[in-house]
Amino acid sequence: MNKVRTRFAPSPTGYMHIGNLRTALFAYLIAKQQGGDFILRIEDTDQGRYVEGATEVIYKTLKDVGLNWDEGPDIGGPVGPYIQSERMGMFKKYALELIEKGGAYYCFCDKERLDGLKAELEAQGKTYSYDRHCRDLSKEEVQAKLDAGTPYVIRQKMPTQGQVTFHDELYGDITVDCAELEDQILIKTDGMPTYNFANVVDDHLMGITHVVRGNEYLSSAPKYELLYKAFGWEVPTYIHVEHIMKDKQHKLSKRDGDASFQDLMDKGYLKEAVLNYIALLGWAPKGENEIYSLEELVKEFDIHGLSKAPAIFDPLKMKAINAKYIKALAPEDFAKYAIPYIKQSVKREDVDFEYIASLLQARTEVFTDIPEMVDFIDALPEYDNEMYCHKKMKTNLENSLESLKQVLPVLQALDDWTIEGIHGALFGLIEKLGVKNGIILWPLRVALSGKQSTPGGGVEIAYIIGKDDTLDRINKGIEKLS
Repeated sequence: MNKVRTRFAPSPTGYMHIGNLRTALFAYLIAKQQGGDFILRIEDTDQGRYVEGATEVIYKTLKDVGLNWDEGPDIGGPVGPYIQSERMGMFKKYALELIEKGGAYYCFCDKERLDGLKAELEAQGKTYSYDRHCRDLSKEEVQAKLDAGTPYVIRQKMPTQGQVTFHDELYGDITVDCAELEDQILIKTDGMPTYNFANVVDDHLMGITHVVRGNEYLSSAPKYELLYKAFGWEVPTYIHVEHIMKDKQHKLSKRDGDASFQDLMDKGYLKEAVLNYIALLGWAPKGENEIYSLEELVKEFDIHGLSKAPAIFDPLKMKAINAKYIKALAPEDFAKYAIPYIKQSVKREDVDFEYIASLLQARTEVFTDIPEMVDFIDALPEYDNEMYCHKKMKTNLENSLESLKQVLPVLQALDDWTIEGIHGALFGLIEKLGVKNGIILWPLRVALSGKQSTPGGGVEIAYIIGKDDTLDRINKGIEKLS
C-alpha cells in the first residue's frame, strides 16, 4: 500500500474559517494516524480574491493549533513548488497530453457565440450547457485555426453515454449518467488552468492518496474521476465532509463574518479547546469522552465516525468545552492568560493580580468574561439598595445596615490585613453575634463590589481592594442604607 499522503490546499482569501480549519484537521488526522505525510499547498490562482497577508494567516493558524505540515511552501519538499501560481507552466502540458489520449479537445467558440447559446437555452427554459460545437472538428480544421492564431480553450471530452461511478468513504458508491456532465474547461484562453484541472494534476503529482474536502465538491467528483481515468492515474480516496451550519437553514459563512479562528481567539477561547470542538463538528467519538488533545485525536479519530448530516455550530457547547480546558490549566498558566484581561478593567497597580486570577479560574468560561467580573476593583459602581435583600441569606435593608455598622469598627481595628487576618476578624464577629455567615458576609460583598456575583466573597474583596478602600466603601454602604 502507498504511504498515506493528505493535503490541505486553502486559497489565501482572508481569515481561516473554522470549516477550512476542520478540513485541515481531518486531513492531518488521517495522515498521522497511518504514519503518513500532511502537505500544505497554497492555491492562489484566483488573484481577484487574493488578500494580502492571508498566506501568513494560514501558516500562523495551523502552527498555533499544532497542525504542522511535512511539506509546504515555507519548508519545501520533493514535489514542490507548493504554491499553485508557481506551478503554472506544467498544466498545459498535461492538457495537451489529454488531447493526444482523446480525453480533451480544443474549443474555439468565442464569447459572442457562447452568449448567444446561453440566451437561446434560457429562452427555452433550459439550463446552459456547452453544446460541444468544437468537439468533432477534424485535425486539419483544428490545425488551421491554431495556425491562424484563433483563441481557444481546452475542454474535457466527457463520455456521452453510459455512467460514471466514484466511491466516497462517507457516501459509498455514487453513480452519475455521463449525459449530465458538461465538457468542462481545463485550460482557459489565457493558458491558465481551471481550479478543477489544476487540483487533479497537482494531487496526482504530489502523490495525494486521500482527499478531504467539503461536500459541495461531490457534484464535481465524477469529472475528477473521469480525468484520473483518462490519464490512467490512480484515483485517491475521497472523503466529502458535510457543511458546518449556523442553524438548520444557514451555513457558517466567511462572507457573513461567521466564526473565523481569529474571531474565536479574540473572543477569549483557548486554541486547544477550539481544535477539540471543531473535531466534534461532524465526527462522533466511540465513547462518552469529548475532551481530546491533538495526540489523543490522532489515536481516536475514525473516518467512519463522520456524519453525513450537517454539523450545527453550537456556541454554548464550545463555551462549555473551553471552560473545561480553562479549569484544567495549571494556576500559573491560567494567570498568564487571565492577567491581561484583568488589566483591561483594573488599572491600579496596588493589587495582587495573581491572587485575583486564582479566584477567577473556576468561574471563567472564556477569557473575555473576565473584565466585567473585576470592573468593581478600581471604583465602586452605582448599585441599587435592593441588592442587599437576599432571600437565601435572610438579609434585608434593616439587618444589612446593622451588619455593616458592626463590621466597620472590627475592620478599622484590624492591623493584619491578610486573607487570614480578615477572615479571622469577620468570623470572630459572626460567632460573637451568633448569626449565620450570610447575615454579615452578604451585605459586606454588596457594599464592597456593588454586585451580587463576584470572584470571591467579602473577605477576598476586602483583601484585594485594601483597607482604605474597604472602610470607605462600607461607610458609603451605611450612608446609602441610612
